[in-house]
Amino acid sequence: MNTAKIGIEGYKSVNDYVETKLKRFEQNGITYEMLFSLMFSEGDNIMYERSSGYRIHTTTYKEAKEQTLRRAKTLAKLLKDVPKGSFVGLSQDNSLFWIENFWGIILCGYNPLLINLRLSQEMVEQSLLDCNAKAVVSDKREYSVKTVMDSEITEAEELYVPEAFGAEILVMTSGTSRHVKLCAYTAEELFYQIKGSLDIIKNCKLIQSHFENRLKLLTFLPFYHAFGLVAVYIWFSFFSRTFVELKDMMPNTITGTVKRHKVTHIFAVPLFWETVYSKAMKTIQQRGEKTEAKFNKAMTLRDKLGDSALGDLFSKAAFKEVRENLFGESIRFLITGGSSISYESVRFFNSIGYHLADGYGMSEIGITSVELSSKRSILNDRFVGKPMQGMEYKIDENGELLVKGRAIAKYMIEDGVKKPLDHDAFFQTKDLAECVDGHYKILGRRDDLVIGYSGENLNPNLIEPQLAAKDIENICLVGAKDGEETVPTLIVGVNKFISKERFEALDQELKNKLSEMRLGSEIRRIIYTDDRLMIADEYKLNRIRLKNAAENNEFHILSPAAMTEDATDQLTVALKTAFATALSRSPEDIPESADFFLDLGGSSLEYFAMVSELSQKLSIAFPTQGDKTLSTVREFRDFIRKNM
Repeated sequence: MNTAKIGIEGYKSVNDYVETKLKRFEQNGITYEMLFSLMFSEGDNIMYERSSGYRIHTTTYKEAKEQTLRRAKTLAKLLKDVPKGSFVGLSQDNSLFWIENFWGIILCGYNPLLINLRLSQEMVEQSLLDCNAKAVVSDKREYSVKTVMDSEITEAEELYVPEAFGAEILVMTSGTSRHVKLCAYTAEELFYQIKGSLDIIKNCKLIQSHFENRLKLLTFLPFYHAFGLVAVYIWFSFFSRTFVELKDMMPNTITGTVKRHKVTHIFAVPLFWETVYSKAMKTIQQRGEKTEAKFNKAMTLRDKLGDSALGDLFSKAAFKEVRENLFGESIRFLITGGSSISYESVRFFNSIGYHLADGYGMSEIGITSVELSSKRSILNDRFVGKPMQGMEYKIDENGELLVKGRAIAKYMIEDGVKKPLDHDAFFQTKDLAECVDGHYKILGRRDDLVIGYSGENLNPNLIEPQLAAKDIENICLVGAKDGEETVPTLIVGVNKFISKERFEALDQELKNKLSEMRLGSEIRRIIYTDDRLMIADEYKLNRIRLKNAAENNEFHILSPAAMTEDATDQLTVALKTAFATALSRSPEDIPESADFFLDLGGSSLEYFAMVSELSQKLSIAFPTQGDKTLSTVREFRDFIRKNM
């Protein structure tokens, strides 16, 4: 590989570059000061890319370092009354400013608390109290402590000269349990996180591969989350690679950004991959039965070819159009992590010519493994790989995964109490796991196990995927109180526009599956609801919240008896409202059979705006040309019922 072309001049190979840079870190002092120096040492490399209109703006590592030092000069003045060594929160979404403010806080002698923007204000305020934070740097929210807005942090004329660097970073857990833990990382733990990535680079050529001499990572995962901080920002900025800004989470924005910037790496949570897979399959289905049959035949043939080189060649040729409609040809490596992902989703990406691997980590231990095998059989079975260099895995007699290593957090703060973590002792992850030929697989959370009527432990992560069906949007098995008794309860989130006939068929289908799995006598309580099981910015099921909602009767319950014969009423109302909003009318003035253009006087601009909004809300692509164009509420309703 020509190392000069990929921005690591003076080194014989990528491995030589990585090992030399790590040695410099270790020999010159494992501190945040040295980490900052090394991260920005390849000044001419492009650090950040973002689109603005028709232009792509780039920022080099040298430019970013200078901007950081100028902003730090202003930040130091704004925080002059805050004692050095205090925790200062950083409340901001991914951006170049996040990176500059992150380092600005450290350069000014403070310790960043990375605020999880997915958590409620109440939970964040409690976290500020738990670590005695004295201030927050924010771009939107105001907090109870001193709040410095990002707009106030202008670039000073002079560069800041640090007197003392911050010593640790606090990362918040996701808040899916009752308590938010704060996990502290010094430069030493991050050094071992980076050192662990050396195994990945040495043993997996795909993860280090570039496209047109560039390696570009999409900034999908938030930097404030442990997965995003370590596997995205820390790993790739230490080796001076490029980050591509993602403006929003709209599907078209994501695919457009990947193609325009020629992104090579995407790391994301399972919800992202599941959504992309679902939309891709809907697009294929909407192209007709012949197209769908052809695709399914190709997928079956790909499965038969297995792990062979011929199979890889077949994927590249047979699914070229599918890739072009998704991310294009620049993609080199995809990683999922954070929760369980379906076999169907992983199989889809690895069959069409991409490489999707599963990884493992937690806020308390950082990132500890990624599946490095090139075999589809292993990737599709969702193994998370072997522990990285310096980390050790062990499965105890209860099937729980234990992790040990120097990359684990220095300490945790829980409910205001500081709890040191021993790097020489095993950390109890509470994740159930198995090991096959040295490869580890996560089977679910120990805390999620539900006790069946027979006293047997039921694992939701193994049961839920087998119950997936058309019109089920999410499904969650919990142990919830029904009166005084705690019973296995299946909470089923269904398509809100489901018909009575389909609902009755779905209910029978689900009960038949439970019977076939010999769970009919174990799971006797099913709650059907058209409420969303994942709310706000959740990226995985919050089982505690759902359990409490079931116990407190907070769900809008669906049952055949409560449904009208014509279950399109709710959908009809929603469509009339959409028509009315687009046309500045009242919903009562929109007859079901009235033509948007001929009867209601709508324009093409109003129509396409309405269709675009409906497409985003319902995840359906509507026909907008020729004889298939939908123009009445009734036509839209029939099309939606057929394609949802």
